[in-house]
Amino acid sequence: MVADQRERFGALFFGGFPFVHWGKRIRAATRVAALHFAISLFVAFLVGLVVFRVWYPAPFNELIGGLELFLILVGVDLVCGPLLTFVLFNPQKPRHKWRMDLGTILAVQIGAMVYGMAQLAIARPVYLAFEGDRFRVVQAGDVDVAQSHMAAIDLRNIQVFAGPRLIGVHLSTTEDADLLASLQLSAQGLHPAFRPSRWRPYETQVSSVLMQLRPLRALEEKNIDRADELAKIADVLAKENLTKTQVGFLPLVRDLVTDWVVLVRRADGQPIAYLHLDGW
Repeated sequence: MVADQRERFGALFFGGFPFVHWGKRIRAATRVAALHFAISLFVAFLVGLVVFRVWYPAPFNELIGGLELFLILVGVDLVCGPLLTFVLFNPQKPRHKWRMDLGTILAVQIGAMVYGMAQLAIARPVYLAFEGDRFRVVQAGDVDVAQSHMAAIDLRNIQVFAGPRLIGVHLSTTEDADLLASLQLSAQGLHPAFRPSRWRPYETQVSSVLMQLRPLRALEEKNIDRADELAKIADVLAKENLTKTQVGFLPLVRDLVTDWVVLVRRADGQPIAYLHLDGW
């Protein structure tokens, strides 16, 4: 009587396999799920190399939140695949049925990975744009690809496997007929740096960058309570073999994030470091 009840229970909850084999199934499923987890972890490591070495080099991983997005992606992928394997695997299943289960699991896992990578790709920084009196981070999702033909030929293509590219931005002046329209677009969140027609080679705007640079002394006075972050300035200067007078800074912004700065070498206008300090 009890044995019959166990078999019926097993048929209901364990895919038709007797309850007495449940312990063996758990041990076997645990081993297979652990192997699946190890493989998934290795794949996550390879994806992480692309994400943090190419798409989100420091400090953009912190500035944009690339780490958080990546952890969500990896968390979902590491859980859903091995967990489904643990639930569905049974050594007594016919091989063709297990292959069908495995195909379903891989489809779910690959789908989650592709979706997560697509979100990371959209959010990744593609340009670091000098925009008048600041640098602005331009993410892939900020750019209307349909308007990319309006950019200079060498700036049109956004490289998939490349980090953010340094560019300049043309700003409208009082003499330009589209000044009011440009201001309205900026008020709507479509900043000049997001418009391909305004992109310019960075080299053509280095002189403007140098004119806008502010002294490091002003940055230190503004952030007197940020001793730990200010200490990084000395580290940067020592690494680059420069003095304070040879380096200036400009604010770095990304959407509502405005408390970052770019340290720029006065000799050639090239950024040399990014610090989490208020530059305004």
